[in-house]
Parts: sequence; structure tokens; C-alpha cells
Amino acid sequence: MPPAVTTAGVQSLVFRAGSLLCALRLDEVIETMRPLATHPLAGTPAYVSGICIMRGVPTLVVDVARLLGGGQAQIARFIAVRSDQGPMAFATGEISGVLPVDADAAARHEALLGDAQARLIAAVGTIDTEPVLLLRSMRLVPDEVWAAAANLAGTS
Repeated sequence: MPPAVTTAGVQSLVFRAGSLLCALRLDEVIETMRPLATHPLAGTPAYVSGICIMRGVPTLVVDVARLLGGGQAQIARFIAVRSDQGPMAFATGEISGVLPVDADAAARHEALLGDAQARLIAAVGTIDTEPVLLLRSMRLVPDEVWAAAANLAGTS
């Protein structure tokens, strides 16, 4: 008998970031798209791929696999997300779709989230038997990176 389908959990956009399965809450996602031309931005952390022009707006591009410590990975999609400073693009692997992520189990995994990772990862949940990292949308980019992006946009 096949397993019962459950709708419990947080409705999330699920995607790959290298070997990691990750998710973003749907209310943080603007849209998904093919990768756009990205221009390097000097003086930013390695996980900032650069800046792209998304719908006419200069937009930071963050490589999620690098951000989470997984090194370089194939980029298949951009996910436009909301942040405190404006839209940002996540460079990711393949998108699995919109799925419920059982994040209730995350409370039992607090030891997995150190201080640095706690600002990036809201919860460690599951989809079937695979762990999934439910990411915090966007307090991860330091103010100086946003300032560098604004300066570059001002010189265009």
C-alpha cells in the first residue's frame, strides 16, 4: 500500500543546492526563472555571485550551495525572493516544486544549528525521509554588500 499523502507542514518551494535539499516559505518567493547574466561584484563574500538585472532592477545574486558551505554546484534556476533591502536572486539547482515541509520536527534538531547557521536556517524539516533545510529569506546579506550593490547601480 502506498504511503498516505499528508498536507501537514509549511508550504514551501523546494529546490536543490548542490547535494542539499532546501526550501523557502512560499510567502518569501516572488518568482522563479532561468539564470540571468550575472556580473561580479568586487569586495563581496564568495557566496555572492554578483549582480543581475531582474525586471529592470539591479539585484544581488546569492549562490545557495556556496552560502551553505557546499562549494560550487550547477546553477539551473534563479529564485527571486523578498528581503528587507529589496528583491534578491538565489542561484540554485533544480526546483522540485511546491511541497509541504514538515518543519515541526525542527525543534528536536536545535543542536544542528550553530549560531552562524541559525541566521540562515529557520528549521531542519523532512520530506519523506530526506532532511530539508527551511531557509530564512534574507537577513543573510551584510549591509556592506547591499551598499556595494547600490553604489554599482548608481554608476550605471
